Amino acid sequence: MNMHYKRWIRSYGLALAAVAVALGVAVVADLQGLKALELPLFLMAVGGAVWYAGPGPGALAVVLSGVSFNYFFTAPRYSFYIQPSDRVNFVVFVLFALLIGWFASRRRRIEHELRQARDELQKANADLERRSIELEASNKELEAFAYSTSHDLRAPLRHLAGYTELLQKHAGSVLDQKSRRYVAMVLESAKKMGDLIDDLLAFSRIGRAEAQYTQVSLAELVREASREIKEETDGRKIVWKIASLPSLQGDRSMLRVALVNLISNAVKFTRTRPQAEIEIGCVDGTPDEVVVFVRDNGVGFDMKYVHKLFGVFQRLHLPEAFEGTGIGLATVQRIVARHGGRVWAESTVDGGATFYFSAPKTQRREA
Repeated sequence: MNMHYKRWIRSYGLALAAVAVALGVAVVADLQGLKALELPLFLMAVGGAVWYAGPGPGALAVVLSGVSFNYFFTAPRYSFYIQPSDRVNFVVFVLFALLIGWFASRRRRIEHELRQARDELQKANADLERRSIELEASNKELEAFAYSTSHDLRAPLRHLAGYTELLQKHAGSVLDQKSRRYVAMVLESAKKMGDLIDDLLAFSRIGRAEAQYTQVSLAELVREASREIKEETDGRKIVWKIASLPSLQGDRSMLRVALVNLISNAVKFTRTRPQAEIEIGCVDGTPDEVVVFVRDNGVGFDMKYVHKLFGVFQRLHLPEAFEGTGIGLATVQRIVARHGGRVWAESTVDGGATFYFSAPKTQRREA
């Protein structure tokens, strides 16, 4: 006997049992002089059959209940004949039983769909949690790989730069102009590689470092960041417009790095302007967040490439025009993301750029 047939027997047997119990109780109640109990008892049997067994067994329960009600409890008793005066009552009973069955069937189906949706949601949540764990593990492995690789590259790079400097010092007099230019290019490339490794190490440390949340004054951080990039601004005509800035809860050292990168970018990309204008302030966000912007009147960029802006090693300008490793904005995005915020930019070519970042005023502690 297969499972489908067993389930069929069990469902219809349940309908038969429900009607039989209702009939037995109704007969006993009638013998005890308790009248008018048969109608609710049969309706309960119909509702129970539909609820627990389904529409098919429920329909059988309606038929059996109607027949039992007519045979045992309507005059003339023990006959299937229905007197004209009772026909209306009998029809009302059958219709009411069908209505009860329909309601029970609908609710049973809705609950079944809700259970299915709950199971699918639980499965989706489990898959999402598994993917999140896998992604976190993958990110940690990638960060460890980047740190290890960058760290291991430092020693041979130092040797390369050191021996090239010795060659330049001791053999510079016997080298021709072209050879000396080659040596200078090797040293310059070694310096660029060293800067790139330093930025990679700093980028990987942002992901591995434990955040220490305190109340941070953004105004004070901006002053510190401006002092840190003082060498880049010496001899430049720069108009600074710094608005009143609020405080927020965050990791002070990380936020300082983010502001240094954003302000340094503004200074760098306004280098071609006779008078640079750099504005730092806040705009309205949600009541629970702070939105800070750094605006400049520099060379700007084409917004169709904005999706590349915060990627590692992504540069929208030629390295001959503006130096850099292409990691600064990726570092900003990682820092802001760790604070539960987001970073975005607006710009036009040769029309300046504005970089925004948001952060909650109150931080949720990291697990």
